[in-house]
Amino acid sequence: MPSRASKTPAFVAAWSGALVALFALALWSLSVGVSDVSWNTLWSSNEDDMVAQVLLYSRVPRTLALILAGSSMAVAGLLMQMLARNHFVEPSTVGTVESATLGMLMMALWAPDWSVWAKMGVSALMALAGTALFLAVLSRVKLRSAWIVPLVGLVLAGVIDAGAMFFAYQHDLIQSLRAWSNGDFSVVIDGRYEMLWLSLGVTLLACLAADRFTVAGLGESFATNLGLNYKRLVWQGLVVVAVVTACVVVTVGSIPFVGLIVPNVVRLIVGDNVRRSVLWVAIAGAGLTLLCDLVGRLVIAPYEIPVGTVMGVVGSALFLVLIVRRRQRAG
Repeated sequence: MPSRASKTPAFVAAWSGALVALFALALWSLSVGVSDVSWNTLWSSNEDDMVAQVLLYSRVPRTLALILAGSSMAVAGLLMQMLARNHFVEPSTVGTVESATLGMLMMALWAPDWSVWAKMGVSALMALAGTALFLAVLSRVKLRSAWIVPLVGLVLAGVIDAGAMFFAYQHDLIQSLRAWSNGDFSVVIDGRYEMLWLSLGVTLLACLAADRFTVAGLGESFATNLGLNYKRLVWQGLVVVAVVTACVVVTVGSIPFVGLIVPNVVRLIVGDNVRRSVLWVAIAGAGLTLLCDLVGRLVIAPYEIPVGTVMGVVGSALFLVLIVRRRQRAG
C-alpha cells in the first residue's frame, strides 16, 4: 500500500515537475545538432527525407541511450553504496568499470569475431569478478571509515586499469581502451544502442527488490535476523551492477560520477530508504546525463566534448561539495 506521504499534493507536484524537466531535456536533446531538424518531418510521408532520417535514426536513439545509461548507472551506484555501506563508492571507483573494460580488451585480443552480446557477457563476468574482489578486500580491512572504503576501491581500480593499459600497449589497442574508458554518445545510432534496454530491465528488477536491498544495507546480522539470505542479496546486487556496467561500457563507454553524485544528492532529500529513493535516483541520473551531453554538444559546436569528460568535470566539482558538506556537519 502506498504511504500517506505519497498522496500529498507536494509529492505529486514534485514528481510532475521531475518528469516535465526530464521530458524538456529530452526534447532539447532531440533538437540539438548540426542538421536543422523540424518537428514537422515526423509526419512527413517522404521516406527519403534526410531530416526525418537524422531525427529517427540518430537523434532519437541517442536520447534514449542517454536516458537508459544515465538512469541505470545511477541506480547501480545506489546499490553499490548500499552493499558497501558507504556513500562514496560507485562502479567507477571500486574497479567494476575497469574490470568490464578489461573484459572487452580480452575479447578484442582473443575473440574479436564473437558477437556483441557474447562480448558483453564476458565483460559482465569480469565486472562481477572485479566488484566481488573489492568486497573481499574490503572485508579484510579493519578500519572502515568513510574515506578508507573509497580509497581501497580507487587503489584496486588503479591496479586493474594499469594492467589493462599494459596489455593494450603491448597489442597496440590503446585507442580502443580509451574509447571504452570515456563515455561518448556521438556514435549511437539506430541498431547500436539496444543493449541498453537490458540494463533497464535489470534496473527495474532491482527496483522491485528495493526493500530487500535497504535491509541488506543495514548489515549482515540485521538482515539475517529478519529472515533474509544476506549473501544471496549481495550477489543479486552484484549481478545487477555488473550487467548494467557491462551494457553501458560495451555500448558507449564509461560514464563516471553519475552513480556517485546522484544517489548522494537524492539521499539528502529523501533519505536512505532505497524503495523511496530509487525512482528519484533513476530520473535524476537520466536528467544529469542528458544535461552533461547537451553541454558537451553546445560548448564548442559543431564539435563535441564526450559526455564522460563533461561528467568528470561536473561530477568532481559536486563530489568536492559533498565532501565539504559532510565535514561541516561532522565538525
